Amino acid sequence: MKKMTRLMTAVCLTMAAGAAGMGPATAQASEQFVTRGSQAAYAGPAEFFTGSVTVQPLFGNYAGAPYGGAYVTFAAGARSNWHTHPAGQRLLVLNGTCWTQIWDGQKSVANAGDSIWCPKDIKHWHGASPDGEMTHLALTHVDDQGKNVTWLEAVSDEQYHSK
Repeated sequence: MKKMTRLMTAVCLTMAAGAAGMGPATAQASEQFVTRGSQAAYAGPAEFFTGSVTVQPLFGNYAGAPYGGAYVTFAAGARSNWHTHPAGQRLLVLNGTCWTQIWDGQKSVANAGDSIWCPKDIKHWHGASPDGEMTHLALTHVDDQGKNVTWLEAVSDEQYHSK
């Protein structure tokens, strides 16, 4: 009976977490769980992005894995605002060409199959080239206070088109 109660508790936690886009907050390092179903995609808010951006959440952070994941698709020429991550972010370019730049630095180009590490507290932006759509998988780490990003000002057209 105890085993069945534990199993039902785990199932309920997983279902609730799946609906919220994350695993159970109480999961132990030795437990495995599946997040069922895809989460609702949403348009990237205009206060954080220029151009058309779609965010498809995959999972949120939970005990033992302090990061969340999402597919982010940028239309040609779309980009994020300048921002920082208090605990870093890994981007895996799935299709298209990703442009990214750190503050006062040169633009970098990453293509499908490439990955980008955005170190903690480094001001940067990323988005699609002007020539086509780009999708990346964003694995965003969360700091001890539960924060994963600090949004800053928009990237100007001049900054976007700079070398």
